This record gives sequence, structure tokens and C-alpha cells, in this order.
Amino acid sequence: MKTTRYYALSLMLALLLAATPALAQEQIDEEAVASIRKHGLEQSQVMETLSWITDVYGPRLTGSPGLDAASQWAKGALEKLGMKNAHLEPWGPFGLGWTLNSFSLQASSEKASFPVYAYPKAWSPGTDGPVSAEVVIFAPETEDDFAMYKGLLAGKIVMLEAPRPVEEPFAPMATRRSPEDLLNLANWSGADERPSGVNRDRMQEYRLQQMRTQFVYDEKPAAIIDRSYKGDYGTIFVSGASVPSPPGTSWFDAPSAYNPKGAYVIPQMTLAAEHYNRIYRLIKKGIPVTLTMDMDVTFTDDDPMEYNVIADIPGTDPEIGDELVMMGAHFDSWHAGTGATDNGAGSAVMMEATRILQAMFKETGKKPRRTIRIALWTGEEQGLHGSRNYVNDHFAEIGGWGQPPSALKPDHEKFSAYYNLDNGTGKIRGVYMQGNEGVAPIFRAWLKPFHDLDAATLTLSNTGGTDHLAFDGAGLPGFQFIQEPIAYSTRTHHSNMDVFDHAIEEDLKQAATIIASFVYHTAQRDEKLPRKPLHLADQPTGTGSN
Repeated sequence: MKTTRYYALSLMLALLLAATPALAQEQIDEEAVASIRKHGLEQSQVMETLSWITDVYGPRLTGSPGLDAASQWAKGALEKLGMKNAHLEPWGPFGLGWTLNSFSLQASSEKASFPVYAYPKAWSPGTDGPVSAEVVIFAPETEDDFAMYKGLLAGKIVMLEAPRPVEEPFAPMATRRSPEDLLNLANWSGADERPSGVNRDRMQEYRLQQMRTQFVYDEKPAAIIDRSYKGDYGTIFVSGASVPSPPGTSWFDAPSAYNPKGAYVIPQMTLAAEHYNRIYRLIKKGIPVTLTMDMDVTFTDDDPMEYNVIADIPGTDPEIGDELVMMGAHFDSWHAGTGATDNGAGSAVMMEATRILQAMFKETGKKPRRTIRIALWTGEEQGLHGSRNYVNDHFAEIGGWGQPPSALKPDHEKFSAYYNLDNGTGKIRGVYMQGNEGVAPIFRAWLKPFHDLDAATLTLSNTGGTDHLAFDGAGLPGFQFIQEPIAYSTRTHHSNMDVFDHAIEEDLKQAATIIASFVYHTAQRDEKLPRKPLHLADQPTGTGSN
């Protein structure tokens, strides 16, 4: 029964994808596709590139000397591939750079002593040698509870959260998309989207969280610890240090530990859930626990700017050679792992796609009509800073989050498409079309040569949190590919296990091959890709342009 249902769903999906008369109208360059497949699937260098990005140049925290070195390497690697105008394009200012040199954490009590699995949060200050302090629990449930902790946190190491129950992982850690999942994506109509209204419970929790952070900072403890919000068996998900926000500050406008310079930041660490839970239980039993931490970090402020890595394959058509097709991924990462699936994988795939294209051009004698540009973004993890600044500098004067642009720049009209990869190591199963129905017959045709590689699904839906949003928000065709989830959310995303060993070679080879073909065919079309209607800020509805 299961096998029958699988093939029935697969057949339904295939019929949905094939049922359009426009398919025959979109030309496929079969010679180019054959060459792209050969160089991408049989002669791949994607894992060697990924090893350089991660093993040699990981982690790549925004603002850090490690990211600067990685960016210089990427620029040189793109030049070796024959890319033109390879350069580091500035944006910013960003703020402080931060490097973790060494770290240890040891727990001790009258009953037990044990090393603790933990990572400092980025931009936490160092300790100037080992520092020992008693651990205390800070657990106010309402605003009225703060008073009972007054004067009890100074010089202590403060636990901010209750224990998180850890359940045994009977379900698989890694998964691939099922036929049902792909069919649901293909049939997506927007009717199942979450309501856009404000969630009052979440707003209240965020407000209480802001008050907790401010209270703890005012008390001046030695350090703050929390437990990884997910993960087990030593997998720790960790990002940046928290600093107080003025009352009423939104999440998007909250200050960060890396900016401004000289801000007071309390040392902060995220512990493995099992070790955090043990310390909490000991304290609840009336057994005092002391933590000894030794954190050596380096802050850098010699250059407040950050840099995207940019390089071109120039267009050759006299009429449309200055029009632009872009592909990209974010190059920065968090610091606990080496940034393999987030997003060294996407960066390696995009660099590999440029290599495949250059090899195909050399083999076939073909040349791109439009200019092809690769971008490796920085500052994505702190809010899509690299891509948003790039769009603002080149294409449109963009506003705040979710706001339309206020004005368009001349290059906006010369832009065809941006393709992004940033959901882990999983292979491509199709494309999120961002509600752009006009590209459906085009993408459907471009996916057809790769149905044997399991890429066949189109959905009008969107996936959030990646750099394609910077382009889409400015009215430019920007797309993220549908990827297999693998263990991205469950194990690697922002964790200490985001390392080279969890990248899947065959999936990355497939992704680079498909992206190279999409970019090539976008560069060769007579027309740019269709666009959704765009309404500028303060522009009356109905006066937008495509």
C-alpha cells in the first residue's frame, strides 16, 4: 500500500509540473546542459572548495579576522577560476570583531566535580585568567518577582532558564522530503499562512525577557549561562551575547553586543542541556555549585567596515551585456562550528557553479549574453546586512524590514534574477517562487533536464531568513531553492556540529549543477525574468510597475 501511494503521489506531482503549454516555448540549450552535467557531476571540486572554506577558514564570524582571511582567499580563488572584477565590496560600518582563542569551564561542588560542555556567546568579553564563582538561579515569573533577587546576583554566575527536558531521539535526526511534502508545496496557495496579527503572548514574553536582561546587567554578575534551546548528546546551539534593550524596543531594533564600541557586556555561555540540567538539579537539592571559567578572546576594531566578495563573468551581447544575473550565498558563520552547512555549503556550491560555467564556456565556445555575478555575503547572521546593503547601494533605496523601497536606481531595470542557496547541505528539490507566477513555466522547463536528479517541484511559497529576501523586498526576482532538510534544523544549524563531516557530497554536486544551468539559461534568455508588481513607499496602489 505504501509503495502504491508513493508512486501515485509522484505521478500526480509529475502531471502538475508538466501540464502547461508554455513548456515548449522556453528553450533549453541541451548542449550546454550536457556539458554542465559532466563538469558538475563527474568532475566536481565542490568538496575541496568546502574544505578550504571550513577546515582552513572556519569559523567566519562577521567582523572577525577569520572572515577577513576567508574573504581574501575566496577573492583569489574566484580570480583563479577566470572571474573578472573580483573584489571585496565594503558595507557598514558593522562594529567590533571578535575571536575566541581558548575556553574551558569546570563545575565543582562538595559532592562532584566535572568539566562542562559549553561555548561562549560571540562578543562575550574574556576573563583575564580563570575566574570562579557560585552559580545562582534567577527565575522571576512576573515583574513583581524581581525584587526578591535584588542584591543576590552580584559576582555570581546566573542561570537564566529552567532546565529543558531532553527526550531520547527515537525519530531520525536527518530526513529527506517525502512525496506528500513536495505535493503540498506544489499545491500551496497561501491559505494556510499564519495570521499577520501581533501575538500578544509572545510580545509579553519578549518584554519580560528584556526586563530580565536589564535587571541582571544592573546587578553585575560575573557571568550569565543558559542552556542550548535544542539539541542533545553534546550538540550546542549558540549565537551572540545579549545586551539590554530600552523598554519597548522591537526585536529588529534591539542593540547588539558587537555595536556600539565600548558597550558593557557580561560574559555569557551556552551549556549543553544535560550539563545545565545537572547543575540546576544540584542547586535545587541545596548543594552549592561553583563554576570556574577561563575565556581568552580578542576584540578587533581596526576596520569598522565589512566586505562582500563579488566577481563577474562579463556579458558579451552588445544589447543586453550590461544586464545582470546574480547567484549568491552568505559566507559568514557563527563560531562554535566551522560554518559548513550554514553556509559554507551554499558558498562552495556557488563557487563551484562558477567553475562549472567557466568549464562549459571553454568546452562549447559559448559565451554569456548577460553578465553573471557571484556574491558571497557577510553579516547575514546579524540581519542580512551584506545583501541588504548591496541592494541599497546598487538597485533601490530600501526601507526597514518589510517596507517597500522609496526609490529605484538605474540598475534596477537591468537586473534579471538572483539565486540563493542557504538551507544546509541538502540537494535541490525545486524552487520557492516567492509568489511570482510568471516564472513558473520558465522554471518548469529549466528543471525538466534534472528530474532524474529529483529536482521537479515548484511552489509559490517562500522560505524566510535568507539573502534572497533583500532582492525580493526591492521588487527584484530573488529565489531560494527548495532543499532536503537532512539534519539542518535538528543538528547543524548554528551548532558546534556544523562541520565539514556533515556535508553530503552528492547533494552539493547536484545543487551546483542545477544552479549553473539556471544561471546560464537566465543569462541567455531574450527577456529578463518576469517580475511581481512593485509599489514604492507612499505610492498609491495601482501605480506600481512590473
